[in-house]
Order: sequence, then C-alpha cells, then structure tokens
Amino acid sequence: MATSNPQSRAAEERRRQSKGGVLRELVLIVGVALVLSVLVRTFVAQAFFVPSSSMEDTLLIQDRILVSKLSTQFGGVQRGEIVVFTDPSDWLPEPAPVDGAKGVLRSALTWVGLLPSDTGEDLVKRVIGVGGDHVRCCSTDGRIVLNGVPLTEPDIKPGDTTDDVRFDVVVPQGRVFVMGDNRNASADSRYHLNDNQGTVPEENVVGRVVLTVWPF
Repeated sequence: MATSNPQSRAAEERRRQSKGGVLRELVLIVGVALVLSVLVRTFVAQAFFVPSSSMEDTLLIQDRILVSKLSTQFGGVQRGEIVVFTDPSDWLPEPAPVDGAKGVLRSALTWVGLLPSDTGEDLVKRVIGVGGDHVRCCSTDGRIVLNGVPLTEPDIKPGDTTDDVRFDVVVPQGRVFVMGDNRNASADSRYHLNDNQGTVPEENVVGRVVLTVWPF
C-alpha cells in the first residue's frame, strides 16, 4: 500500500494556511475600508446627486457634488455658500420607495458612502441670509436687499429675475434663508414664507458644497 510523502503533506498544509491568511487579510482590509468610509460619510464629507435645475448654471441636474460637513460644524453656515440641507417640512414631495434587491443594494452602498445620496429628502440652495439678517425683495432695480444693501449676484442664471415673489424677512437666530441660482425654477425660501418665514434650521444643514466630482 502506497504512503503519502510527508514533505507533500507539509507543502499542502502551507498552501492552505497561505490561502487562509490571504483571505483573512482581504476581509480585514475590506472591513476597515468600509468602516473608514462610514466614518468619513458621517463626520467629514458626503456625496450627493443634484436633483433639479434650481441651481443652474452653477450646478446641473445629475451633477455629483461633494459636501463638507466639517466646514459647517466648525465654521457655521455663511452667507453666499451653497449648502445641502434636509427638507425642513414639506418642501419636497414624499419620495417614492425603492423596492427589491437593487433598492436594498443601492441603500447599503449609499449608507457606507460608496454611492452619492439620492434619497429625495435633501435640497441644495445658496444661503442668502443668516440669523439676524434683514432680507427683502427687492430694490428698484430688482435686486435682493440684504441689511439695506442691494446684492450683486453674479451666479444667478442669465436672464432670470428675482422679483417675482415679494418678501420682507428678518431671519430668526439659528436659521438661514436660501434661494436657488436659477430663480425662475427654484421653489426656495420665497415659496414657504408661511412656514417660519421660509427659513431653514441650521441643524438641518448637512454641509457646504465644496466640489463637483462628476463630471470633472
């Protein structure tokens, strides 16, 4: 009866151990990468889809943007910044549920930060006024007046006007007044004046837009 070679058995055992070691290292690397991705998404930065034309021509539909959470956490929300914020009340329609395995996979990848957020619960606008500011529409030449000074707004979409909705608001502390750069296609603070004068709680601000990551 033939007997197996002890050296062959030892070599086979080493191969099994080597494969097991590689697999464990791979699982560890993927696990660490996922944990880091979740931490970055939660505390540092998060990617989003631009859902509408309200920020044209600054941001276009389906642009992928990167939002810094650190800048607003440590520096607050500043006038002129473009921010992403969670719907403060009923600015947006109820998002349609995404069912099936594809929806579950997409939600999981979004949660860990591997896909841009597209939940239908977030908006992107430009901050016009912060707590204590007096914002009104409009000057005799149709410009927003901030604390008595007519604003020069080079980012407004060419041909747009702002004076289609008249308002006179003192922004409460801890809230912001926001508008889209595409004024004629932005259902922003001007259209929610009956709800806290159209202002958004600063706590709803996810962060400041710092980069368009796609298209480059």
